[in-house]
Formats: sequence, structure tokens, C-alpha cells
Amino acid sequence: MISLIEKYQKEVVPEMKKEFGYKNILAIPRITKVVVNTGFGRQMVAATGEEQKRIQESVFNDLAIICGQKPQLTRAKKSISSFKLRQGMAIGAKVTLRRKRMYDFLQRLVGLALPRTRDFQGIDPKAIDREGNMTIAVKEHISFPEISPEKSRINFGFEVTVATSAKSKQEAEKLFRLLGFPLKN
Repeated sequence: MISLIEKYQKEVVPEMKKEFGYKNILAIPRITKVVVNTGFGRQMVAATGEEQKRIQESVFNDLAIICGQKPQLTRAKKSISSFKLRQGMAIGAKVTLRRKRMYDFLQRLVGLALPRTRDFQGIDPKAIDREGNMTIAVKEHISFPEISPEKSRINFGFEVTVATSAKSKQEAEKLFRLLGFPLKN
């Protein structure tokens, strides 16, 4: 199977050059970074101190296995009493992927995880914003083959934001289609 980097260089670059008339190869849109983030604040509020550590550790371990990189802890910026949230409380985790790890993650996301998701119909083109960045939600982290559903303590979903250097939504949509993202028609 051809890797995403090779596919970009051999298939996407010539096609984008032909369709949009780029003079320079560096002007062709490319994926710059991928940010994977999840929130576990809802589970943390109801749990005791020891349970909070277990939840946080479980999410961190599973996210590290999925992304191939250690997650960064995100904390609450301010207290919100109606959500039983205190300032500085751990409420989520995020991972910023670039270069090889980014392409490896995207290859597994597009080729394995999304097709394994329950009731998956394709990614809605509305997920791409005007700047050319795409944000999609993965409902269950166990759709990745690295995660064993039997060993996973809690089931959580996460959000994947794919940032591109595209100038418009049309360029980004064409880039994602040529890379093999399952976008709806």
C-alpha cells in the first residue's frame, strides 16, 4: 500500500498543479499539522481522587498508543460552578502531530479507524472551514486497531483537526479527496 507522503508527491501535486494552475510546487496546499484532542471533564466531576487519576491515566495511555506521542494535559481556565469545575482542574488531553507521525496517524485514521466506526457514511464536506482546515469527530477510540476493547477501561471519543496551507475551501476539499479521505459527494 502506498504511503500518504508518496501519494501526495506522486499523485496529488501534479493533479493540483493541473487543476489550479500553480506555478510553484511550494504554493500547492499541503497538510501542516494534525491536532487530536479529547475532553474527560464530565467523567472527572463524578469521580473521587483515586478514580480521577485512573481515568486520566487510561485516557492518556490510549491516546498515546493511538497517536504515537505523549499527550499534553489541558486544564480548566476558570471555575464554572454549574459544571462543578474548578480552575486548574484537568479536563482533557491533546496531541499535536507533525511530519511522519502526522502522516502515519492520518493513514490509520482514513484507512482503518473511520471505516470501522459504527454507521460511518463518509465525512461531510461541511467539516472543512473557509481557511481549509477540517475537523472531524471520532465517536469511539476503540475503532483504532491498536486499542483492545476488552482492556480499555473507559470509552471516549475525540476530535481530529487537520490543518492545511490551503487558501480556500475548494482547494482543501480537492486536496482531501485526492489524498483519499472519504468525503461525501
